[in-house]
Amino acid sequence: MQNYTLNRLSDQPILKTSDVAPAIDGFVVLGAFNPATCFVNGEVIMLLRVAEAPQPRPGHTRPGIIQIPLLEDLDGVPTLTVKEFPVPEGDYDPRLLTFDGKQYLTSLSYLRLARSRDGIHFTVDKTPFLFPSRMDEAYGIEDARITFLDNQYWITYTAVSEHGPAVGLARTTDFKTVERLGLILPPPNKDVALFPKRINGKYWLMHRPMVSEIGKPSVWLAESDDALHWGNHRFLFGGRGLTDPAFAWEGGKIGGGPEPLLTDEGWLICYHGADQTHAYTLALALLDKDDPTKLLDRSNAPLLRPELPWEREGFFPNVVFSNGWIRWPDGHANAGQIWVYYGAADSGVGVAELVRSQNNS
Repeated sequence: MQNYTLNRLSDQPILKTSDVAPAIDGFVVLGAFNPATCFVNGEVIMLLRVAEAPQPRPGHTRPGIIQIPLLEDLDGVPTLTVKEFPVPEGDYDPRLLTFDGKQYLTSLSYLRLARSRDGIHFTVDKTPFLFPSRMDEAYGIEDARITFLDNQYWITYTAVSEHGPAVGLARTTDFKTVERLGLILPPPNKDVALFPKRINGKYWLMHRPMVSEIGKPSVWLAESDDALHWGNHRFLFGGRGLTDPAFAWEGGKIGGGPEPLLTDEGWLICYHGADQTHAYTLALALLDKDDPTKLLDRSNAPLLRPELPWEREGFFPNVVFSNGWIRWPDGHANAGQIWVYYGAADSGVGVAELVRSQNNS
């Protein structure tokens, strides 16, 4: 993959947190980032992750108290509520807090549509497209991927609850109505994307099981007959930073990005790696087109690092993270170009073009 480069199309974010108004009354938008993308009827559709939290209000919010939004089961109905806890002493992760042995997220994420004709200037819908509505989504819905398959758009997303991150699935034909299909992988798991065609009659997906005492995060494959029940799970690749300091950039975490793209060479995979300081970068891998379990090639260095101020500073700094790209269709002015959309510092969205040189890799 050494013959590919990622070239930013703008030195400024194409969408910022401040461009998105809150959808929840009394809340404020903390981040708008990590979009899934696809091309539909002449438009780039962006399925944006929006994180909101209660707006501190004088006379209503007590000093030293932090408010946590989540769903609670009230008489069998998942209902949005706000719980209050004391602010922790000292430094703490602004995204995740622990009280009485139980972990909470400090914001509630959901998915919101944005649309563009040129792929740069987006109009954001005023209301959510997918909002948490089940107890296995009680802490929010995060980081979607979109795959067009069987004449419909399949949306995978991370469904977060007190039990950890799981993988939800939904589908739509028009991005006006959407059908939830429930969880397809239990916690802890995330970074799931379906392949855009069946291989040997099977549905395929990438996923990233989360590990604890033994092992490190890695990218896996699974198969299905119906896209709902998954099996034949197999390890694909993991981070190389544990054994080779040259790959420290993927020595902390690793995970798949958008849906695989079929090229003449094979299945092109965009993935993220994070080092021990939690700085996230983007890289590529190549899989055999007939047998995706065969890894053909892989980046030796990141194609994109957090370098610009808005990529280095934000709600969670030093992050470039992609779960959406498009290949412009034939007949368009940008036909054949691959544009990679990425979240920056959990605070905005950038775009870069993936360019393949004519030199052999």
